[in-house]
Amino acid sequence: MNRLLKLAIVGLVASCGGGNYKAPRNLDNACAIVAERPAYYRAMKSTERKWGVPVAVQMAAIHQESKFIGDARTPHQYALGVIPIGRQSSAYGYSQALDGTWEEYLRETGKRRAQRDDIRDATDFMGWYMHNSTRILGISKQDATSQYLAYHEGRSGFARQSYLNKSWLVRVAGQVGQRANMYRAQLASCRK
Repeated sequence: MNRLLKLAIVGLVASCGGGNYKAPRNLDNACAIVAERPAYYRAMKSTERKWGVPVAVQMAAIHQESKFIGDARTPHQYALGVIPIGRQSSAYGYSQALDGTWEEYLRETGKRRAQRDDIRDATDFMGWYMHNSTRILGISKQDATSQYLAYHEGRSGFARQSYLNKSWLVRVAGQVGQRANMYRAQLASCRK
């Protein structure tokens, strides 16, 4: 088989869902995201049923964390501006789950085969985390701003209000809340 034909086959397989880590085209329109990636919506609806976290809250948090890119990673850090010394953190995937928190999720849920770059597993992780933030901290599952602060800072950081020393994070969390409200309204209109 010649090289061009092999590349065409690989491209066709990738376009059918294998290794599709590109973001949806219009991240500002929940209806467009759902239309382009119906599997995302099915995963988020499943998480909403299981954990009670609204689809719009999940979408807004995923938008902030990874822009819906399945294999998203934090940037590399460099010593002296040129020597790579590793990534800023172990955050990976749609939900940007850290290694330790992901391992806790795997242990508690028994999902040994879950992957951070699988939208179903990433949304389930996010639902699990936010459900526990509600249980432990009393944060409403509808409150995307506070849920995001607890997600970013960790529950103990949220309880200590560590975010109050990070004006940039308070601003970003507010944007997550606004995006959740926007997505909520859009989802209500596109279902009609």
